Amino acid sequence: MTVVPYKEKQTAKKEQVAEMFDNISHRYDFLNHFLSLGIDIRWRKKAIRLLKEDRPKTILDIATGTGDFAIEALALKPEKVIGVDISSGMLEVGRQKIKKKGLEEQIELQMGDSEKLLFDDNNFDAVIVSFGVRNFENLEKGLADMYRVLKPGGKTIIVEFSRPTAFPMKQLYNFYFKYILPIIGKVVSKDQAAYTYLPESVEAFPDGQRFLNILDSVGFKKTECKPLTFGISSIYVGQK
Repeated sequence: MTVVPYKEKQTAKKEQVAEMFDNISHRYDFLNHFLSLGIDIRWRKKAIRLLKEDRPKTILDIATGTGDFAIEALALKPEKVIGVDISSGMLEVGRQKIKKKGLEEQIELQMGDSEKLLFDDNNFDAVIVSFGVRNFENLEKGLADMYRVLKPGGKTIIVEFSRPTAFPMKQLYNFYFKYILPIIGKVVSKDQAAYTYLPESVEAFPDGQRFLNILDSVGFKKTECKPLTFGISSIYVGQK
């Protein structure tokens, strides 16, 4: 069963996800850091460090949102980072942020569909995604297109929520995600569906070994999963 934000609507998941992020784009950065207590910033930094030895010159950031992961990727000193997203609202916030930081030469944000990337085969040294793959309408198709645009030997780094399994973190996590987060999200963003969708989409996502199996099935090699903060999130690595 496909999890969507607005269950009363008949539109496809892709369209609903774009609408949801358009609706919350003005408060997204604040809520993201507030609801995660700032831990998401450390997760992104750790993920980018995994590419340090590869020294990628061209990086594609899929589901870039407001551009936080793309900005973090500049620590690798690449020649160019391109971020793509299906939400015009998120991209507008990201462009304003990048302009304010004076990073327009290094980062370019574009409207883009993760399952139909408008780039040639074997184009990027690295493809990165943070908290975006569970929003793909067709997970395998999106991952296969990421593989397609990667250069041979290139790496993908994916950060995504996962589900803790050990007591008491499992119980605390479930309570926070199901009861606390939706209330705060609704009050601040004015979109209740967005923060009800979040725990539902995490619950439905095939995390851990199941996700590694999907990465393997679309062609990635040397896949591995690195749990973060008691298993709240994970970093997935794959190579073409």
